[in-house]
Amino acid sequence: MPSTNTAQVSTPSDREIRIERAFSAPRRLVYDAYTKPELVQRWLGNMPGWTWAKCEMEVRVGGRYHWIWKGPHDAALGISGTYREIVPQQRLVNTEQFDEAWYAGEALDTVVFTESDGRTMVTTTILYVSREVRDGALQSPMAEGMEQGYKALEALLDAESKG
Repeated sequence: MPSTNTAQVSTPSDREIRIERAFSAPRRLVYDAYTKPELVQRWLGNMPGWTWAKCEMEVRVGGRYHWIWKGPHDAALGISGTYREIVPQQRLVNTEQFDEAWYAGEALDTVVFTESDGRTMVTTTILYVSREVRDGALQSPMAEGMEQGYKALEALLDAESKG
């Protein structure tokens, strides 16, 4: 049964944003949803009017990913990076850079998966190059977009755990 929680956003330092969200699913399944392209495409970037154009992922240390979505009026949104650290079912660390940069520099994303009583807490910490870049991200619709994706992830996890 899907939960009714929402993502909790905080700023643990002057260059970081932390997003925490719990899911009613085992850590193994949540980790798979982050690392298997066929599952990633079912929840990430789940925006009305947008479709996946590219989902390439080489989930290994030093491996790269590149995602592209196509949207209304020939819009495109692309993001890519390199996996820096992988601890299966526990931790992913990767760089993040948009194809058409809307903030300076490259961000570093750390995603930690913690399971307790069949629920998994996903804690994502994004480290930006400066406080100004972090503040710009906070003022963007990033948190709303992430929550929309998390709701799609929750539906995916619910469907996967039943089937």
